[in-house]
Order: sequence, then C-alpha cells, then structure tokens
Amino acid sequence: MPTTIQISNNIKQILDKMKIFERETYNGVIENMIEDNLELNDKTKKEIEEAREGRTFSHEEVGKIIGL
Repeated sequence: MPTTIQISNNIKQILDKMKIFERETYNGVIENMIEDNLELNDKTKKEIEEAREGRTFSHEEVGKIIGL
C-alpha cells in the first residue's frame, strides 16, 4: 500500500541527483540505496570475518608480494 512521506527540499534535491534516469521514481532511488547498503553490510561482515581468521597482510607483506 503506497504511503506519503515528507522530506526536506535538500533531501529531494539529493534524491533527484541520484536518479539513474530522469523518470525514475523516488521509490526506485530509495530501493537502490537500500540494496547498496545491504550489499555493503554483507561485504563488510565478510571482511571482518576474514580479518578475524588472519587473512590480512601488513603493508610490508603486501610490498613483498607485489615486489616493492
């Protein structure tokens, strides 16, 4: 069921700039933001888990790996 929300003019301008195409709905823009946020959260969780498992390298180790 659709609902109406109130946003400031500043937020509306930001949402307008985030539209992929001119006639995209604000609902579409917000859905994309939520999707991106969820993907980022999953990626961040994975990176944290990998760090806990010791799958990280120091700057020095990376330098040796890439030959610097």
